[in-house]
Amino acid sequence: MWGLRSRYRDPEIAPDEIFLDSSNLPDFNRSQLEGKLEKPISGRTFFIFGGVIVIAFLVLIAQAWNLQVHQGVAYAAQSARNVLAPETLFAARGIITDRNGVPLVTNVVGSSTNPAAFAAREYKTPGFGQLLGYVSYPKKDSSGNYYDTDISGVAGVEETFNTQLAGQNGTLLVERDALGKAQSEGTIAAPVNGATLALSIDARAQTAFYDAISSLADKIPFSGGAGVMMDVNTGQVIALVSYPEYDPNVLSSGQPRDVIAGYSTDTRTPYLDRPVQGLYTPGSIVKPEEAAAGLTEGVITPNTTVNDIGYITVPNPYDPSHPNKFVDWKAIGTEDLRKAIAYSSDVYFYMVGGGYQGQGGLGIDKLNQWFGTFGLTSPTGIQLPGEKSGFVPNPAWKEKTFSEAWNIGDTYHTAIGQYSMQVTPIEMARAIAAIANGGKLVDPSLVKDSPPTGETLAVSPDNLEVVREGMRLGATEGTSVGLNDMSFVQPAGKTGTAQTGVHNEYYNSWAVGFWPYNDPKYVYVVMMEHGPAGNSLGGIYAMHQVFEELHQTAPEYFQ
Repeated sequence: MWGLRSRYRDPEIAPDEIFLDSSNLPDFNRSQLEGKLEKPISGRTFFIFGGVIVIAFLVLIAQAWNLQVHQGVAYAAQSARNVLAPETLFAARGIITDRNGVPLVTNVVGSSTNPAAFAAREYKTPGFGQLLGYVSYPKKDSSGNYYDTDISGVAGVEETFNTQLAGQNGTLLVERDALGKAQSEGTIAAPVNGATLALSIDARAQTAFYDAISSLADKIPFSGGAGVMMDVNTGQVIALVSYPEYDPNVLSSGQPRDVIAGYSTDTRTPYLDRPVQGLYTPGSIVKPEEAAAGLTEGVITPNTTVNDIGYITVPNPYDPSHPNKFVDWKAIGTEDLRKAIAYSSDVYFYMVGGGYQGQGGLGIDKLNQWFGTFGLTSPTGIQLPGEKSGFVPNPAWKEKTFSEAWNIGDTYHTAIGQYSMQVTPIEMARAIAAIANGGKLVDPSLVKDSPPTGETLAVSPDNLEVVREGMRLGATEGTSVGLNDMSFVQPAGKTGTAQTGVHNEYYNSWAVGFWPYNDPKYVYVVMMEHGPAGNSLGGIYAMHQVFEELHQTAPEYFQ
């Protein structure tokens, strides 16, 4: 009975469930659905709605599996970056100027080398390559993160003064979301920019030497050249040129690659900083130092004379019928010390160095001692990397190298700056400065207004005055006479022609000296490297061009 009752429905339908009284329709609140017939929601609707919910739930489960299982490692790593991370604030490297404040190296923000993170270096060119050097920029890994955050000097003054120029990088804390986007940032350590470096170099003098040396080298041709201008009293280096050179802008940026590859294969060695790293046979430019040594040792006096007939002969112990002959570049005739310096007499300095026909000479040991005294066998200490020091041969070296005994001919050749003797241009500048300033061997410096340092040589002022007189005679009528046609300068000079090559088919052409003669202030050195023998244009020609250009661009050096 209970089951039947539960399924029983009253079949009677009340009239108010079928009919609406239209007379009372206005009384219904239609916003509350009064006067509306309601239809029950069908079972199909419940089925569809339930299906949608199930499908959505399954999608959520699938996505959760994808995020947590399939891509879990990747998203975990991305999530780990959603933290505060330190980033480098690059310090601006110190600029480099010449002695007059002319910029030689500056910083360029937003360059093609790196448009955002750090400022790139911009170098003055041409003529300053090996002097200034170049830098290595910070480096990134394959993910774009910096593993090297330093801008480091690689050569030249960029390397020597790297600590002063580099400054100190700062640190920036950056908050990034899981997508790597910066959300906020704050500085915890500000960068300290590098200090400005003022060099003793005068850009005008540097350009004058570079123009003269490069044009002559390309014209003859010489394989290269070097130039030095220095204050004889303070050691301040005003010009220091090496040719050929590299472009620091190219090496710092690392492009164009073909240009850099060309530097490495160039037989003229553009990476060599010739004034401080180049070792060259000096030839006759060592005669002023030798003259000072001979006077000091009492081997000669200013009035000691020799009749230069163009050669000397000495007995040949192995073949008496064929004496050894040592020739001069020409027969000069009777000469005293001053004239021997002016005309670069080999015969005279054969005698000073090794003695001849009863006239005693210094001998190889004293030659070594005095060349060393004038700084020709030790580094000058100039603030550049890789400086070399000169060499003077001696009996022990020859025995070790060639298993041969020393002979008088070796002394003669060393006395005129030949055989295996080698010097650097900066060493020669310091040696000539010591003659010009009265005997102080000053230390070269590249820093403006740095205090002078050096040592006083045991050479009397009177003896050095004799040497200076000989060098002045060289400029007025001797081998440096090519400098005598300019009224604005009164130089004292010495030339050197050092033979090189298996058959002496090449030579290095030197011009050294100082000015003004009456009150020496500046020393000059020009070395033209490895030119064809017999060529009449060399160091003197280049120095003449330097004087002419300096007179136009920097006349104060002649006042």
